[in-house]
Amino acid sequence: MTVCAVRKGKLSGAGGLVVALVAIALSGCNDHAAAPITRPAIVRTEIVQPRDRQASVTLTGEVQARFRADLSFRVSGRVLARYVDVGAHVRAGEVLALLDPAEQQADVDAATAALLAAEFQLRVAKVTFERQKALIASGFTTRPVYDQAQEGLRTAEGVLEAAKAALGTSKDALGYTALRAEAAGVITARNLEVGQVVQAAQPVFSLAQDGERDAVFDVYESLFLGDLDGSRISLALISDTAVTANGHVREVSPAIDGKSATIRVKVAIEDLPAAMSLGSAVVGTVKTKAQQQIALPSNALAATGSKPAVWIVDPAAKTAALQPVTIGGYEAGEVLIKAGLKPGDRVVIDGGKLLSIGQAVTYEGDPS
Repeated sequence: MTVCAVRKGKLSGAGGLVVALVAIALSGCNDHAAAPITRPAIVRTEIVQPRDRQASVTLTGEVQARFRADLSFRVSGRVLARYVDVGAHVRAGEVLALLDPAEQQADVDAATAALLAAEFQLRVAKVTFERQKALIASGFTTRPVYDQAQEGLRTAEGVLEAAKAALGTSKDALGYTALRAEAAGVITARNLEVGQVVQAAQPVFSLAQDGERDAVFDVYESLFLGDLDGSRISLALISDTAVTANGHVREVSPAIDGKSATIRVKVAIEDLPAAMSLGSAVVGTVKTKAQQQIALPSNALAATGSKPAVWIVDPAAKTAALQPVTIGGYEAGEVLIKAGLKPGDRVVIDGGKLLSIGQAVTYEGDPS
């Protein structure tokens, strides 16, 4: 260590000479001070090149019937018998459950009696009219009596038609005490027990009809913002990924579910495999269109203010600069750059956390 000091003494007559001597002494001290040495930061870099990238989205769904129906009795009553349960396969017209028919049978009996009475009244009205018709032709009755007999005949005919309709309605109601399957299919829900009183139109069975099947998915709205590669979907069973099928989007719900914030999408399954039975869990995969994108490791991402950026190296000056970029998406361990970089840029992929703008850097393979 060199110590420089100026001793106190009397100033000579020439004050400027003293000041000059002091300045010379101080400058001599500064000449011996150590100058700071700045070393380049060591970083790892990568020269970026865009590549064709095609992302895919995979979701889990369920195989459901294309046509489903809630079955119910058309009349009210007490359940007398139940013949099927959930999971049963039924044929079209097969009886699923019975109501106690006592009330409907009583209505049929009453309607039958009313029909017999109407038929008897019609026969009497016909005889009366025929007699009045003969009497008026010979002048032994009046016109008002004849008209009254004719009106009675027409009324009796109307009563008979009404009685026939009432009997038909009561017979239909008696037939409705037996609940039948409207089509062949599988029972997926049951809401009745023997002895229970059910009301007309109360759903008691759910029937998934045989035939075409859909894979149903609950999809987040953001998925529709992507550029998907058509409407083709690849399907596979979760329990056996070897069982696969293709499908296409058949229906997209126009409303968003308020609880899950998802949209229901139905995919028609083409050439349905037998193993994809009703209720099977499947995965559906759809691909996005191939795009030219630059992929960087996630730790290459930095920020300038609130915007994303990356460190790039000036190939001539060997200094670091912060380049704002636009993020196109994220994948496992990678960030996809949509804009901000061009092919051939040298990007810092490791060691950029302590860099500052304009700082000198060195990297592996640096020719200097």
